[in-house]
Amino acid sequence: MHANTTTTIVPASAGVVFTDETLRKAAALIADAYGPVWTGPSGEESSGEDVARHLEATIALLDKDGWIRAYNYGKDWSAGADLADDDSMTVKAMVRALLRFVRDENSTDPQRTLSTALRHVGEDGGHGDTDTDYVASCVLDRVIQAHTGSDSARATPWSERQHRTQADITALLTAGARFARTYGPGAAGPEQAA
Repeated sequence: MHANTTTTIVPASAGVVFTDETLRKAAALIADAYGPVWTGPSGEESSGEDVARHLEATIALLDKDGWIRAYNYGKDWSAGADLADDDSMTVKAMVRALLRFVRDENSTDPQRTLSTALRHVGEDGGHGDTDTDYVASCVLDRVIQAHTGSDSARATPWSERQHRTQADITALLTAGARFARTYGPGAAGPEQAA
């Protein structure tokens, strides 16, 4: 009888668990991929370490500003339009109401979705770029495909399911960073990473 030595790569508070076996399955999916997963839109390859840093910076950004499952595009957009139909309003009152409406709709709520956080880390230039954003998204997709067993699964829709939590997203990003360091270009490989 031999012991199962699979470890989990997930914070204790997360509901979703990504195991070493999941990462091995994701590595097999990347090996069988049609195109090069580690090459970004620039045509240059990103190292596993660069992608891991991008994913970890995404965790830090979400920890700082907060995560939101999906933006609420279903707000009552007619509320602002009704202001112009009120004949009893003075011009001054109408301008104030419109300015208040615009300010409320363009709030500076820093919460981000998974895909927005990945992109913002890529835009800041300090911890990633367009290539590492693209490759990180591909890596997360493969981790989710391995996790769910569905070859059509993608990380962004997975992250937007109603029951997801920020802990689940952190677990995914942590698993993605571990995966990138273990299996990405320049990595020591799974034997040395353990």
